[in-house]
Amino acid sequence: MEAAATRTTAGDDGGSGGVSAARAERVVKAYGEGETRILALNEVSVEIARGAFTAIMGPSGSGKSTLMHCLAGLDSVTSGRVWVGDTELTGLNDRQLTRLRRDNIGFIFQSFNLLPTLTAAENITLPMDIAGRKPDREWVDQVIETVGLSGRLGHRPAQLSGGQQQRVAVARALASKPAIIFGDEPTGNLDSRAGTEILEFLRRSVDDLGQTIVMVTHDPTAAAYADRILFLADGAIVDEMTAPTAEKVLDRMRGFEGRGRTS
Repeated sequence: MEAAATRTTAGDDGGSGGVSAARAERVVKAYGEGETRILALNEVSVEIARGAFTAIMGPSGSGKSTLMHCLAGLDSVTSGRVWVGDTELTGLNDRQLTRLRRDNIGFIFQSFNLLPTLTAAENITLPMDIAGRKPDREWVDQVIETVGLSGRLGHRPAQLSGGQQQRVAVARALASKPAIIFGDEPTGNLDSRAGTEILEFLRRSVDDLGQTIVMVTHDPTAAAYADRILFLADGAIVDEMTAPTAEKVLDRMRGFEGRGRTS
């Protein structure tokens, strides 16, 4: 984890150097009514810096996945406001949200979500093909080289290992030059070696390609690849850390044991 200790902390200012990549202002997310009402997010305000790697951590039920889904426009907020870049998501209709996610946001999930009948190359460019946009071949080639897929482009998902399939998913998320990429436990289904490779690719995409990444994780080792970690508990941001190491993250997480409500 030496790289985590020596890199610059691009996220230290929370994006104050310009328009942030994403921002939440006093966001509340509640489920149910009356006595059954559960508060998943409670007045959360946060800025995500451009060109930085941000991790979101917390115990099970802390609201970390809910926060990511609200920031990415995958879930609506009960109250408060959310922006991606300078576009406010709150109040957009379904068609506008779909267009914004398609044109500005990349996603990497724990399940790879690849189409089995398409090759790796076809899966990588699929979102742009659906949108009728011509890929920037120079950029796509750079992404493919960054994630080490040059020799696997003609293979279908069934012919690839889990780690290779997740590399395809990472390349797909990067290929359209999104303003921000959200990852929900992107190494959760991988063994430690493949998981490390994916985290190194994500780190490199920030350092070498200028990408912005927000990753939900429960793994201190994975979080240590980030520039900045946001810690959630009981639906609120209770701490943050810059220039993390796995040991520091693990120590901080021990303080949250036994806390949490809804995921």
